[in-house]
Amino acid sequence: MGLRLEFYEEGEKVLCHWLPTPEFQGFTGVLHGGIQATLLDETGGWTIMVKMGTAGVTSKMEVKYRKPVRTDEGALRIEATVTSSTARIAILLCSIYSAAGELCTEAIIEYFIFSEERARKELHYPGKTAFFSDP
Repeated sequence: MGLRLEFYEEGEKVLCHWLPTPEFQGFTGVLHGGIQATLLDETGGWTIMVKMGTAGVTSKMEVKYRKPVRTDEGALRIEATVTSSTARIAILLCSIYSAAGELCTEAIIEYFIFSEERARKELHYPGKTAFFSDP
């Protein structure tokens, strides 16, 4: 089934808009916390590929669920920004906003990042340009 996310760059951020559907709810009308964590992690992973020009794997993730994420109020905005990085580690701030623009969930995610050469060889990373459409 999949989440069918589409990502966009906006300044230093990578983001997506996603319309939750009932099959992803935990309690009636509320998006399951595991799905929220998946949305944050997926957006963070794409941010590594687009902003850092390589691939990585999640090594640590701390999620704060601040407000319920409704499945019946419209599209969510999920965004991620690299807050710091070294040659091997990147720290990202990833957030989910309600259709009304309220911060609902956020995570600090640490990724172990690979050299571009290793990412291409072992993780089939296609290169940064593969993530952009030709005009």
